[in-house]
Amino acid sequence: MSSKAIHEYDAKLLLAYWLARAPSVSNNAEVSPNFIYPSPNVAQIKWDVETNTITPDTTLPPWVFTSKLVAKPDQLIKRRGKSGLLLLNKEWSEAKDWIVQRAGKPTNVEGVVGTLNTFIVEPFLPHPSSTEYYVCINSAREGDNILFTHEGGIDVGDVDAKALQLSILVGKEFPSRDIIKSTLLTHVPTEKKDTLVDFLVRLYSVYVDLHFAYLEINPLICLDGVNGKPPTIHYLDMAAKLDQTAESICGPKWAIARDLSIYDKSAKPTSGAVSADRGPPMVFPSPWGRDLTKEEAYIQKLDGSTGASLKLTVLNPEGRIWTMVAGGGASVVYSDAIAAHGFADELANYGEYSGAPTEGQTYEYAKTIIDLICRGKPNPKGKTLIIGGGIANFTNVAATFKGIIRALKEYKNPLISHQVKIFVRRGGPNYQEGLKAMRLLGENLGVPIRVFGPETHITDIVPLALGVSKGSSGGLKTPAPYTSTPPTPVQSSKVEIQEAGVGEIQASGERAQPNDQIVHFDAQPTSGRPWYRPFDENTRSLVYGLQPRAIQGMLDFDYSCGRQTPSVAAMIYPFGGHHIQKFYWGTKETLLPVYTSVKEAVQKHPDADVVVNFASSRSVYSSTLDILSYSQIKAIALIAEGVPERHAREILHLSKAKNVLIIGPATVGGIKPGCFRIGNSGGMMDNIISSKLYRAGSVGYVSKSGGMSNELNNILSLVTNGTYEGIAIGGDRYPGTTFIDHLLRYEADPECKMLVLLGEVGGIEEYRVIEAVKKGIIKKPIVAWAIGTCAKMFTTEVQFGHAGSMANSDLETADAKNAAMKAAGFIVPDTFEDLPAVLKETYERLVATGKIVPKPEVDPPVIPMDYKWAQELGLIRKPAAFISTISDERGQELLYAGMRISDVFKEDIGIGGVVSLLWFKRRLPLWATKFIEMVLMLTADHGPAVSGAMNTIVTSRAGKDLISSLCSGLLTIGSRFGGALDEAASMFSNARDTGLTPREFVDESRKQNKLISGIGHKIKSVNNPDLRVELVKEYVQKNFPSHTLLDYALAVEKVTTAKKDTLILNVDGCIAVCFVDLLRDSGAFGRQEADEYIKIGTLNGLFVLGRSIGFIGHHLDQKRLHAPLYRHPADDIFINMLPVQQPRVAARIN
Repeated sequence: MSSKAIHEYDAKLLLAYWLARAPSVSNNAEVSPNFIYPSPNVAQIKWDVETNTITPDTTLPPWVFTSKLVAKPDQLIKRRGKSGLLLLNKEWSEAKDWIVQRAGKPTNVEGVVGTLNTFIVEPFLPHPSSTEYYVCINSAREGDNILFTHEGGIDVGDVDAKALQLSILVGKEFPSRDIIKSTLLTHVPTEKKDTLVDFLVRLYSVYVDLHFAYLEINPLICLDGVNGKPPTIHYLDMAAKLDQTAESICGPKWAIARDLSIYDKSAKPTSGAVSADRGPPMVFPSPWGRDLTKEEAYIQKLDGSTGASLKLTVLNPEGRIWTMVAGGGASVVYSDAIAAHGFADELANYGEYSGAPTEGQTYEYAKTIIDLICRGKPNPKGKTLIIGGGIANFTNVAATFKGIIRALKEYKNPLISHQVKIFVRRGGPNYQEGLKAMRLLGENLGVPIRVFGPETHITDIVPLALGVSKGSSGGLKTPAPYTSTPPTPVQSSKVEIQEAGVGEIQASGERAQPNDQIVHFDAQPTSGRPWYRPFDENTRSLVYGLQPRAIQGMLDFDYSCGRQTPSVAAMIYPFGGHHIQKFYWGTKETLLPVYTSVKEAVQKHPDADVVVNFASSRSVYSSTLDILSYSQIKAIALIAEGVPERHAREILHLSKAKNVLIIGPATVGGIKPGCFRIGNSGGMMDNIISSKLYRAGSVGYVSKSGGMSNELNNILSLVTNGTYEGIAIGGDRYPGTTFIDHLLRYEADPECKMLVLLGEVGGIEEYRVIEAVKKGIIKKPIVAWAIGTCAKMFTTEVQFGHAGSMANSDLETADAKNAAMKAAGFIVPDTFEDLPAVLKETYERLVATGKIVPKPEVDPPVIPMDYKWAQELGLIRKPAAFISTISDERGQELLYAGMRISDVFKEDIGIGGVVSLLWFKRRLPLWATKFIEMVLMLTADHGPAVSGAMNTIVTSRAGKDLISSLCSGLLTIGSRFGGALDEAASMFSNARDTGLTPREFVDESRKQNKLISGIGHKIKSVNNPDLRVELVKEYVQKNFPSHTLLDYALAVEKVTTAKKDTLILNVDGCIAVCFVDLLRDSGAFGRQEADEYIKIGTLNGLFVLGRSIGFIGHHLDQKRLHAPLYRHPADDIFINMLPVQQPRVAARIN
């Protein structure tokens, strides 16, 4: 949702800070220098549910204790005075008691029950009623409106009827002071007009700069000036809404106004947490009576942390009918259908998931809903869960179902005990696998699950789920459970490519060359199209943003339609250099250039007159203004969601002035079958083929919802000859074009014979179409329906899937729209479920009268399936190039040998435990992991003189980076330095395993002239032992369950030191034999497995890992010392060169 209400407290803080600081809305919006800016004092009192206390006195500003006060709830409650929720002219002690008596208590306000938990306190202002005024600024498609009346206060009455209004149109100059006076202030005393004009100018400047969507002050007080000073402004009650999508622009401005230290230096921060801006972020409270439950708050938090959309509103926790619906539009039609069958009081929730959430996100969403279903005592009638959705455009249905299936399995027993029945209906990419998985789950879960595909009308599962009768759905099949029988392959499912590979001999006898597989297209001369037909089979477009998947879908559609050239001419990506990207054209490939600017793309491709703009909500405004500066461009599709409403309005009015067609924002786009496809419209190729979008039909439709557009494509292909053109205008409040814009095009297009309008609750755009029908401007038969009829069933305000889906008046309700359309002569079904039957009846009537002449079907060309998608669908297989068994980052959480990273820290297994997981793929005992850590500490360094450290130091002093210096040191590790651990382990274990006594082992080694690895030290001796060895021996003898090889090595040491006292067991040998004891005697490894770890270099790995710590230390040490380049002294090098005269070649040359 974009337009969201805020606390009165926050609205007053925004004005307190920005009224004097906001940039002027216009150069001619001047303010008198003697204007006195109001400085309101406001305090917020909150009730803490955990402690059952209110905000402590110590945090309140000083004026609270010295002023007469006004206290009232601040929770979006209207007419608080009439509901007895207003306290006037009281001391703080009385106000505090009044608040305490009400805080945390359920309160009924005009039939809606909620809990009072937030209050606002401000000084009481005595004033005569003659000084009360009313002002309101609201936004509409055409611009902003300022409403003003000289009679404000609690009995203001019908403002719409009595208020004077000044409209400020988008792109027009801000009115002069004289116009403001003559338009709004005709009934205001002369001496107050200038002050009120000053205030209105500044108020509107703040309204624009802070992206308000609504701002009402009633009463606005204008007191007479005192002692020759001008009148002063005060505001009592205030209601405001902000455009939440503008948070990326205005977030810092909203936050700084909420920093209480600006107004009171002694104020303490509201939270110890560090926020992104100066001041806490803006808070958007729930509507009165809609206190967020813990589950709703969790889903809201989940929604805010993902690019997908996740919504949940619990309507009736005791309800029997629960929904889990994919898609904003689909979520509304399911609620409509449930309400239409008389089960509104049983509907437990409203919500939706869309935008391709991950498996993990879908799991969390599904788990939350299922947990709610399974609470409390089982209902004797059982419960029903409807897992519904439209035909997805790009969401992998099987992938999202994995998350739902996971959650269902987790709640198997509670679902059984609550007698839950599940009904599933879905379509879209990979839906067959998803539905198959759901059906198989039902066979094993013990919970009844009935599964349906897109051949069943989207809401036909509702009467089945509710156990009520349902009539025919027109040409659609009677609902029958989906089976796992593979669908008849459509022509787009071919995977194999028959083209000769590069280097192969072709029929001509020549070898295939790389360029033989690349198709090149020349620019086509542009031909004029009538205004009503912005897209045809020759349309060429530019795609703004790197969207290879969407572009490939557009090219596959082009190929299936039999187009001679691709519809995409080039891409624009400002953040990368110029380059070329390859795409498939049928079985061959074609190249598309990528430019960094719109200017270059337009110059290079004069035949492109459409732009599909995939820029994000933050950059779509600037990029679209750039695109609109080129007269070549005639149509732009804005895909991004979350575009600030003020930006969207500016774009739509500028485009109208330039005669450019805008589709969106917040849209999937649109499709002209047989001609042109915008982005992902129409879904995957299997849906394109099954819905017959590769050739033109006779029905033109316009909808807000992208998902419901696919449903219309599907329905029209089944009950008519298909879609002629379909546009999803987007669900925001201010789409670039509206229903009437496209329906007028269809009316003027002789090839379009029948019109379809799918509207929804909220807005008034349907009434523009009604007027056109009444005036005879639209004469073609028009089938229409407005979704959202369930809204009247809800006692509290519910925001549906789209930003514009909320009725602000009775006129904007779905019921009112459907009734008005029917009265105007539209063909309106009784319910959405009857839509297919009405469409079929209307189509057949047009065929019978000869207005539509069905054409024979034409088979589309074969479109090979992309390899990656075919692999995902399980149609092909390929051996993996690599195998990994130690870690996995693909899921919700990183795994080390199957152990979740959170558990690694929760169980505090340490670095030794991590080494045991990643090196040995198992948890080793604590004594073993501590030994690994001990080894790493002991081997970390052995001074700067050893070869590895010296190499590291020399490399570092040569100016190389850390990685180069570390590698230089590591490359010295081998049999002569550090790498003796493996050899020592092998020699000692082989000697003992073959039955040699320690003396025999020493004698045998001497006979073979072999040194015993791990025996001997240059400095240390029996009388000067190596303390590192002593530490290892002490730990092992104390903690290891067995240390037989260490005992054997110590016996060998007795034999060798008898010959020379420096032939002791050194640290390498000690670590080596102890690690063999760990591997063989820990119980975690078999004998063969333990020997394998010794052979593959595990022991040397310990030395490498440990010594890397020291090498890095030496590198950092040299960098800190700023050590210069090292040059070894010449007198330390003995140079012995042969005389030049001496021959280098001894062989005779004949």
